[in-house]
Amino acid sequence: MARAKRLQGEIAIITGSDSGIGQATAIAMASEGADVVVTYFHDREGAEETRKQVEKHGQQALVIPLDQRRYESVVELFNQTMQTFGIPTILVNNAATMATIKPLKDLTPDEWDDGIKTDLYGPFYCCKQFLLAIEDSEKHGTIINITSVHQEIPMAGAAIYDAAKGGLRNLTTTLALEVSDKNINVNNIAPGMVLTPMNQESLDDPELQAEEVSKIPMKRAATPEEIANVAVFLASRDARYIQGSTITVDGALTLKMALA
Repeated sequence: MARAKRLQGEIAIITGSDSGIGQATAIAMASEGADVVVTYFHDREGAEETRKQVEKHGQQALVIPLDQRRYESVVELFNQTMQTFGIPTILVNNAATMATIKPLKDLTPDEWDDGIKTDLYGPFYCCKQFLLAIEDSEKHGTIINITSVHQEIPMAGAAIYDAAKGGLRNLTTTLALEVSDKNINVNNIAPGMVLTPMNQESLDDPELQAEEVSKIPMKRAATPEEIANVAVFLASRDARYIQGSTITVDGALTLKMALA
């Protein structure tokens, strides 16, 4: 007898699903029965590859460009989703940027605005529209925010990223309190080092990658699929009593830093 698919009948919006964790999550959720809305900022080709992989699992996929710094773009994302698939039941806020690495005193206001709008405003806009879409339905909703170990572990030169991910963690917990009686679960996943395009420098430099991996107690980076598997669990019925929590997926890096 075939195993029942854990996300059968669900409709998932996964931001930044053209590569990395977002792409792996889209494919994993499709394998469990969800139809998927794939979003991208620049990489249309990557988004189309995600669509193909979703469809290989027998699920529907919708590819939509998204600039989540702009509220109007997020509204259009949800309008197109509802016109095509109906009410979304899963939101994974994955899209993020870590482009500006420099000391805080050297940051420009424009750099700060761009990073915070992408990594914090964008998830806020998406959460807001998701709640507006599902609030009057009888459907169960799941919001999963992808934060980072840097919500806890600061990194010199990453003031924008650290501030945004810490803010997103607190947005998660606050929202969880607000919707706990409304059949909606809100949690976040905090990955450590993951082999994705965001870590391209490490991917391209074996010596740098080895140095970074040496700091991790498990002595390896995570794969995008390992983060995606946690997202599938959080979106499933098995996780319905998990609310406002951070699931840290970092090979014990945070534990090591805490004990240092």
